[in-house]
Amino acid sequence: MNWLTNFVRPKIRALVGNNVPDNLWEKCPECEQMIFYKELTENLRVCPHCNNHLRWGVKERIENLFDSGEFTRIKYESRLQDPLKFKDNKRYADRLKSSREKTEEDDALIIGHGRIDGHKTVAVFFDFNFMGGSMGTAVGEAFISAADFAVSKGYSFLAIPCSGGARMQEGIFSLMQMPRTVVAVNKIKEAELPYLVLLTNPTTGGVSASFAMLGDIHIAEPGAVIAFTGQRVIEGTIREKLPAGFQKSEYLLEHGMVDMVVHRKDLKNTISKIIGILTHKKY
Repeated sequence: MNWLTNFVRPKIRALVGNNVPDNLWEKCPECEQMIFYKELTENLRVCPHCNNHLRWGVKERIENLFDSGEFTRIKYESRLQDPLKFKDNKRYADRLKSSREKTEEDDALIIGHGRIDGHKTVAVFFDFNFMGGSMGTAVGEAFISAADFAVSKGYSFLAIPCSGGARMQEGIFSLMQMPRTVVAVNKIKEAELPYLVLLTNPTTGGVSASFAMLGDIHIAEPGAVIAFTGQRVIEGTIREKLPAGFQKSEYLLEHGMVDMVVHRKDLKNTISKIIGILTHKKY
């Protein structure tokens, strides 16, 4: 029995009528405390009880990071929509259609440019709501388009992965995006432009095994899972018990895999300072 749905909400509606929204509360998955949705939103979706950083939408990230929330989208085209005509219990084409209707996006990667405290920056955002932020051919094409734009304009580059990894419905075509994104990163570095990565929860699979771990600076949000594969799979393979939280950002910081773990409220200021240092510019 869900006490919130079946007991608390009916009691409130009995007092104030039927205008109580369904999303009045949200439960923190870490400490299981109930949080008012408005309070959670105002706190950048960080739990006020345990500091757990809940998943944050791309729109909210853009508004928080870019000056005045101004972000100009970069257009790109994907030549392959369903290269394998894949079908499991549902056709891949139908999954794409459903995700596009749900997110109002063409695919899992949103790319564009704007200013972060005055610094001209190209950014790529993974939308986990689009098939778990998985990386298929469209994501690869978008990443390359963003990198080419950054190089042509001389802008800094910020990647913000939130992904379960390669998109299984595209098979080898999805895996090919790993070296393609690495080549794109190399172009940015050859142009001597800053390449920053903000690792969010989760950053796994083929994404963590490619461009996500090639940054000049790696920033991670607190508690983010950053790994290639799941802990249970690894333990089942090597038949050993692994340390608790060994795939969390704090553990990776202690072992030199990331450069810093930064609270969400400090991200814009931190990213701005790093870009300023790397470009030798205040703005």
